[in-house]
Amino acid sequence: MNNENTCFKYNFALVSRVANSFAETSSYDLINPKFAIDIERARREHEELVDALRRLGVDVIELPNDERQPDGLFVDDIAVVINGTALICNPPTLPNRPSRQGELAVVRQVLRKEIGMKIVEIDTEKALVEGGDVLFTGREIFVGLSTRTNMLGAQAVGRAFPEYPTNIVKVYPPAIHLKDYISMAGPEVMTVGNSKAAQATFQEIKNSGALGYKYITVEEDEAANVIYANNVLIHLSSEQIPNGSMVYTNKIDYPRVAIHVTEPLKRGGRLSNCVLLVNRVKHPKRIPTTAQ
Repeated sequence: MNNENTCFKYNFALVSRVANSFAETSSYDLINPKFAIDIERARREHEELVDALRRLGVDVIELPNDERQPDGLFVDDIAVVINGTALICNPPTLPNRPSRQGELAVVRQVLRKEIGMKIVEIDTEKALVEGGDVLFTGREIFVGLSTRTNMLGAQAVGRAFPEYPTNIVKVYPPAIHLKDYISMAGPEVMTVGNSKAAQATFQEIKNSGALGYKYITVEEDEAANVIYANNVLIHLSSEQIPNGSMVYTNKIDYPRVAIHVTEPLKRGGRLSNCVLLVNRVKHPKRIPTTAQ
């Protein structure tokens, strides 16, 4: 198994350009116009994230946008990549939202042909899972049962990565995914939101027998979704999460990058949804962007 010094080391990052259709069906714009998505701002924010990833020393592979796939920005939902293996997920089709099945072939091809990953497929359509519900800690896996992931999907994750223990936990609403509430902020370090639902979900993780971790609690649930890669923590800026940003400033002693990402959150995504990190340890080849 990878140890704590290598399990968060990455050399590739898959991202997807923002389609115009991303702004068409915001979760909130029909309720309150102030929540309507600003597509140009979404693209500027996404480019800020891409720049931050490049500074980590990873090869960023930008997938071309597809107007038929407005949620394509959330590439982390499409695959789970651990220890040289990629499980292709099976996102559910939601009411009044386009199917995400078209995203699978693109991500599968890049992972298999361009990066050379071992690909594992889910063997039944009844098994639903999105990557946002899969939290890899470096020594075990937590899979959240949510509106996007069911028991069959969680079991598929366990079969795909038999070298790691898999723990299945309940995600309490209103979160979409497990990592909306809880993510890894460093080796053996979990960060968790302070809402009642986030804490109830966190209790599920503690009840599963998770031992030996350090925990950071942040006031805003959005602040608990971070990206830790190559010994750098990427989190939302103090303008968005004033309390959470202060906690990271006080408690994290390794490099941090704060970025401002508001528009993806309006469509239900989180910071980590926007990137699929890959560690291909066996002679990875440098490849250019696939964007046109």
